[in-house]
Amino acid sequence: MRKLLAIAAMTLAPLAGAVEDRNVCIYDPLGSSGPMFGLMKDYREFALVEGYNMKLHAYTDEKIASDDFKAEQCDAVVMTGARARPFSKFASTIEAIGAVPNDDVMRDVVMTISAPGAAKYMKTERYEVGGVIPAGAVYLFVNDRSIDTVEELSGKRIATLDYDQPSIKLVNHVGAAVVPSNSANFSGKFNNGSVDVAYAPAIAYKPLEMYKGLGEKGGIMRYNLAYLDFQLVMHRESFGEEFGQKSRQFVSTLFDRAVKSIKHHTDEIEAHYWMDLPDEDVKKYNEMLRQVRITLRDEGVYDGTMLRLLKKLRCKSDPAAAECVENLE
Repeated sequence: MRKLLAIAAMTLAPLAGAVEDRNVCIYDPLGSSGPMFGLMKDYREFALVEGYNMKLHAYTDEKIASDDFKAEQCDAVVMTGARARPFSKFASTIEAIGAVPNDDVMRDVVMTISAPGAAKYMKTERYEVGGVIPAGAVYLFVNDRSIDTVEELSGKRIATLDYDQPSIKLVNHVGAAVVPSNSANFSGKFNNGSVDVAYAPAIAYKPLEMYKGLGEKGGIMRYNLAYLDFQLVMHRESFGEEFGQKSRQFVSTLFDRAVKSIKHHTDEIEAHYWMDLPDEDVKKYNEMLRQVRITLRDEGVYDGTMLRLLKKLRCKSDPAAAECVENLE
């Protein structure tokens, strides 16, 4: 596919007129050798056909990427949904706690928000989300397998993203201690024993060496706290009016490649680390997260329209779920 895009870009770009340079800041923990940066190389070839020469800049610190975007040093930025909240409450709510249970629901989400009918929701006065890329379920990593229930989290130290209000709300809700962290240092705190618990997707396990924090006694709770995504956010004035929609539709074609990468990283985790929860605990935790989502919606953190869409897609996937049978909000 990449070769075909390159040929098309070289052939069609001159016909479209002058190609304009645009800077894209890309957060990838592995920098220019990481999977997110790799996907954006294909995006660069798509954009060239549309008349934009995307200059890709790798960042291993997400805050710096976000700050450079705010300062308009970048025309677009790739960052996690949690970090994208100031730019689009609607799109960032995809990462709502417990709202996307699996890859299939995430696929439905991405295809729905990438359709032309959703375009108005993906724009604000200054910004537009030009695509959403899945990064997988977020799991709880514990340094002691005895921490196997929500009750056991009480009093434990959890590396908590200090810029993410939902994370802080949930940690406080379970009675654990917030240890302020960010995407650049949370794994280090877990690995050196400064915290008892961290949360992360499977793609972080090997690159961030989280097996060091797990050691001999630790484990990973196989329960989806949230579904991580990366969002391409653009300054609207830097691109033509039609570009955002074309961008979302192209990014949606990267879904399967991204999920393949998620599966690869998940398979790299040694089987003995996984901790499976009893069905009754899963139901209890699902209800707890639903209540937290409602609170965050009422506090203006989550977007109600997106939460309704996510529930609709969850119920399409699992009509027998309690929230669907009982028609809970």
